[in-house]
Amino acid sequence: MKRTSIDYYEKYAETFFETTVLADMQMVYQPFLSLVKPQGRILDLGCGSGRDSNYFIRRGYQVTALDGSPTLARLASDYIGQEVICSRIEELAYEREYDGIWACASLVHMEKKYMPEMLGKVKRALKDDGILYVSLKYGSGEGVKDGLYFNYYDEAQLRTVIEELKDMAIMKLFKTEDVRKERNQEFWINALIKRKTKC
Repeated sequence: MKRTSIDYYEKYAETFFETTVLADMQMVYQPFLSLVKPQGRILDLGCGSGRDSNYFIRRGYQVTALDGSPTLARLASDYIGQEVICSRIEELAYEREYDGIWACASLVHMEKKYMPEMLGKVKRALKDDGILYVSLKYGSGEGVKDGLYFNYYDEAQLRTVIEELKDMAIMKLFKTEDVRKERNQEFWINALIKRKTKC
């Protein structure tokens, strides 16, 4: 992830927290949790406000929340009632520890040339039959917008990247509208991906 993205979230942490913490994500919670074992271990990769971690915790899941912005990590820790690890997503080094990994709008700031390596790290952190949810900006290309770096994928482009990973199978690929009212003309590509059982 570009350092400028971390700096951006650090500078606008309180505003970002306030504008995202109550966003309704039901449309993607249910498909994800339907594939993760009850009370399983979930990694919230780039947890932001802690909104999603809070939802999972209240439903009995064991959640590890991680964010690269020190201020957001502190705000999210207070919100969810447990420590949020302050760490960059590139530093991910877990091995087969999680039943589910939730990467909601976090890998969107990763340069495309690094995405295969990053997704490989995410795959390694999943248990066999573990589920990854990832959401990225819908479209094509990459670049800076409003002070933040974004990558953009359509269905075909994202499918190509995922299919290059061994032992990973796409369960569902779908497009959604941004849940924030002021951005309801922006779209996201969402993927639910399963790590296959190692034979």
